Formats: sequence, structure tokens, C-alpha cells
Amino acid sequence: MTNTIAKLGAFNVWANEALLRRLDSSVAAGHVAPPAALRLFSHVINAQAIWLARLTGTQSPLKVWQEHDLAGLHHWHEQTSDALRRRCEQADDAELSRHIQYTNSQGDPFDSQVSDVLTHAVVHASYHRGQVATRLREAGLEPVNTDFITYCRELSGQVEPQL
Repeated sequence: MTNTIAKLGAFNVWANEALLRRLDSSVAAGHVAPPAALRLFSHVINAQAIWLARLTGTQSPLKVWQEHDLAGLHHWHEQTSDALRRRCEQADDAELSRHIQYTNSQGDPFDSQVSDVLTHAVVHASYHRGQVATRLREAGLEPVNTDFITYCRELSGQVEPQL
């Protein structure tokens, strides 16, 4: 049976890296990375750090809407994306069933199951990567396709990797 949560964790790394490569190539071609796109992608990376901290009972080094430049996005991607992938990959049934207690950014207390948190982190990132794609297009730049099925097609060799 396929471990869907592990696959989602790997997809998230792939999608973040694809987006970073697109931003890098746009800047290398002389374009300015749209501030709104950087802000939204910063939020994706920040949320990963926040959820990892909640899962481990530690303090997040990042705030929800803290903004990063492209170099900062690379740095924090390296710090958070693979760590999230590993948690998805290594979580056994006991871990996936475990509940965590935390407060959100408004201070409201919650209790969530780890499997729901891991799934949410990837779905949340996908939602905001879609918003980044819109901001890139509005700035006259071609967005990268970070759809899950595109990842699966690349993984199975049905399509060539993007950029």
C-alpha cells in the first residue's frame, strides 16, 4: 500500500523546489520577483516551520507572515521542507494517531491529530503556491506547474521534469 502522507511530504519538497527554481530563473533573466509572490511563498515556508515546532513542542524561529527575500526563502526551505518530508515519511501509526495541543497565531488553543497536521501542512502550501502562481502571471511571468499530479507524472517518468 502507498504511504500517502509520505508521498505528500516528498511532493511538497518537489513543489517548493520547482517554485524556487522558477523564481531564481526569473531573477536571473532580469525580472524582479513580485513582492506579493515572495510574501505568499514566505508564508508557506513560515507555516512549515510553525507546524514543525508545534509537532516537536518547540518554539518556531519564524512568524506567520514574516517576509523573506529569495535568499531567505532558499535558506528556510532548506531548514523546513525536508524536515517536514522526513516527519511525513517516518511517522508510524502511533505517531499519526498522536494528538498535539498548541495555540494558533491568535492565541486560540487547539488539539489536532498528527496525521491531520501533516496533511494540512501540504494542502496549505499547495493553496498558497497557487496564489504565488497567480501573482507571477499578473507580473508577466510564467508560473511553474506545482500540481500533485504533475509530480506523480514526473515521478513515474511520464513527463520530463520542469525547468
